[in-house]
Amino acid sequence: MKGLSKRVRVTRNGKLVRRNSWTSHRLHQKSKKHKRKDHTEQPVSKSDRKTVRRALGK
Repeated sequence: MKGLSKRVRVTRNGKLVRRNSWTSHRLHQKSKKHKRKDHTEQPVSKSDRKTVRRALGK
C-alpha cells in the first residue's frame, strides 16, 4: 500500500492518475516527442481502478 501511494495519486475530482513507465533509462534513443509525452500523467486503467482505490483506502 505504501508503494502504491507513491505511484498513484487521486485528483481533486477523484480520478486516479499515474506516471508513465520507461522514463528514466536510455533516453538518448527516444525521440523528443516520445519523451515529452512520457512527462504527462496517465489515468489508471478502468480495470484496475477498483483494486487501486481499495489498496489506497479511498
